[in-house]
Amino acid sequence: MTRYNRRALLKAGAAFAGASAIGFPALVSGQTDAIKIGHLTPLTGFLGAYAQLGIRMAEEEINAGGGVMGRKLAITSEDSVNPATAATKAQRMLDQDGVAFLMGEINSASALTIMQVAERNKRLFMQIGARSDALRGKNCNRFTFHVDIPSTVMVNAVGKALVRDNMMKDKKFFTLTADYIFGHDLARAAKSFFDANSGKLIGDELVATDVTDFSPYLLKIRQAKPDVVCSNLAGNQVTNLIKQYAEFGLPYPIVGFNLNTADAWAAGDGNLSGTWPTVWYHTSDVPTSKTFVESFIKKYGKPPENHAWIEYISLKIMAQAVIETKSTDTDKLIAYLE
Repeated sequence: MTRYNRRALLKAGAAFAGASAIGFPALVSGQTDAIKIGHLTPLTGFLGAYAQLGIRMAEEEINAGGGVMGRKLAITSEDSVNPATAATKAQRMLDQDGVAFLMGEINSASALTIMQVAERNKRLFMQIGARSDALRGKNCNRFTFHVDIPSTVMVNAVGKALVRDNMMKDKKFFTLTADYIFGHDLARAAKSFFDANSGKLIGDELVATDVTDFSPYLLKIRQAKPDVVCSNLAGNQVTNLIKQYAEFGLPYPIVGFNLNTADAWAAGDGNLSGTWPTVWYHTSDVPTSKTFVESFIKKYGKPPENHAWIEYISLKIMAQAVIETKSTDTDKLIAYLE
């Protein structure tokens, strides 16, 4: 549940990122067993791999600094695969692995099923990477806290840029929408923005999540002759669309209401154009961010993607919550995060 002010949450994470450079504060406790944490993220594609790198780096830094309350962190990280598997693995982590709380996820549909497991078991879930508005609205519960940027925020950010650039009023828009909860959220927010700012939605195609060939959709776009094409897609589909759109050579500007930096990197040099949102980028000129980037490159030999960053600070936030409450008790952690 988004009870904790997001700006304050990210500031806390940034502060922890900075603190890690000089050692993580540890409190001594009578317990010496590890604090077990269940982590789930999709490993199809490349976003989940970056997520694992980020949270593992935070885990190593915290443990090298003495752990939390004198206890090491022990993360069990697994591929969430799909919503049903994610729920099954989350339940197993709670029942058999003895984890104190759950973290992670990128896919909004899988995040929803993990949220349901957390609520049913009355255990905390820090939902890190899924962006659906519905998770923060009608599907929210008191056991879930969200870190990443919500759908409507991304749509409004891009939409305002289009208004600024005279690409909204009386312009014709054609959207491609991922056919699941996250894509539907983006489409709903986009339509609301178009309606409020005199944009005209002339076409919206639902795209199944397993589609890799976008040529049928690009032919429909060519026939519709919009002023602007909008992507309401996610993950590998963003990359595939960007590549194929460039190959088709369509004359209509394309923008996106969702983007992860790895999507853009995988699309290839020169293929990404237009206006797209991002929650964080590795060239950000912020001291704690620069420290994190330098450490990540030194460790892994490549720059961090935004999911590496957000997973890194999320574990630092949870570690701080345990230190401040001197507990892994769900109710105490919820009260602290609220």
